[in-house]
Amino acid sequence: MDFSVKKLASDAGVFFTRAVQFTEEKLGQAEKTELDTHLENLISRADSTKNWTEKIFRQTEVLLQPNPSARIEEFLYEKLDKKLPSRTTNAELLGQYMLDAAKDFGPGTPYGSTLIIVGEHQKRLGAAEREFLQSSSVGFLTPLRNFLEGDWRTIAKEKRLLENRRLDLDICKARLKKAKQAEAKAAAAPDFQETRPRNYVLSASASALLSEEVDKAEHELRVAQTEFDRQAEVTRLLLEGIGSTHLNHLRCLHDFAEAQATYYAQCHLYMQDLQRELSRCANAGGATHTSTSAGCPNPISSALLSEPSSPGATASSSTSSAPQRPGALTIEDMQLPVTGARKAKVLYDYDAHDASELSLLADELITVYTVPGMDPDWLVGERGNEKGKVPVTYLELLS
Repeated sequence: MDFSVKKLASDAGVFFTRAVQFTEEKLGQAEKTELDTHLENLISRADSTKNWTEKIFRQTEVLLQPNPSARIEEFLYEKLDKKLPSRTTNAELLGQYMLDAAKDFGPGTPYGSTLIIVGEHQKRLGAAEREFLQSSSVGFLTPLRNFLEGDWRTIAKEKRLLENRRLDLDICKARLKKAKQAEAKAAAAPDFQETRPRNYVLSASASALLSEEVDKAEHELRVAQTEFDRQAEVTRLLLEGIGSTHLNHLRCLHDFAEAQATYYAQCHLYMQDLQRELSRCANAGGATHTSTSAGCPNPISSALLSEPSSPGATASSSTSSAPQRPGALTIEDMQLPVTGARKAKVLYDYDAHDASELSLLADELITVYTVPGMDPDWLVGERGNEKGKVPVTYLELLS
């Protein structure tokens, strides 16, 4: 128990002495040992890396999971070292609600059948989002978290030790300076006013004590300098590892960008497929608008209806009593005067759904133009002797 009390008192004394030295340095009343320029630059770079990594990590968490309650739940599961239960995404939940509503309204009704189509695509979007969240969390957030909670804590600990060693070194320098000043003062003005031998003995004893104090301060300074140099080298080696950390984070950043690009590409394809399904459904409903059979609802926005008519409807003759769809392209339409012929670059592959359409290959150049009365979401495309309708969303018009 006595040993513990002594150690506690000693640690308290060291802490107080360091606090005094630190305060005097801040007030300009004590000298401060400056680190070498290379080490200072390494420390500054490490601090900057930590600050920006922390900001990027926090904002990426917000991007991947905007709900603060969900983030807190994930944090608690992580700290308890338990597996986080699979969470349904909002898109998946919306899609399931749409499918359940379609069952209630009737899948054979126009509204119910459209709810089924949209609901299935929403579930696909939700599944793609969940896969993106998982891959981003493992491939990007985890390395950043490991740096902040692992490597950086070690670096911060060694930096604190280096600061303590520097304070101890400056304390020893100040103590040696004071001891030398006292020795010089005693040597410059000895107490020889009395002629009794006792005074000569006392003066010699005081000089010996001052000399011993100087020797002790010099020894403590050498020890403190050695410990400071050793700690500075350890800290320097750790700080130089920040370059490897940057390379690791660079690879993780590439993986994150790739996962994000894949996710958005999947969403784009799913939405294009949804547009085609809604267009086909709307065209089928328009062809049977005058009949009593159930069909899909008319399109609400032409931006969602970029798909042509069904093959059966296109094959109907010009003498049929059914009204011709605005988006249908017949031989007679092909022969109408063209408007605004220009070149276009194909962005994605496209497979024709019927004989009136033209299949496309990505990156090829074709000639496109419009004909009077044609659906604005479609153009007439020509490639050599081939001609047919092509969707505008698959093209990049060239000036």
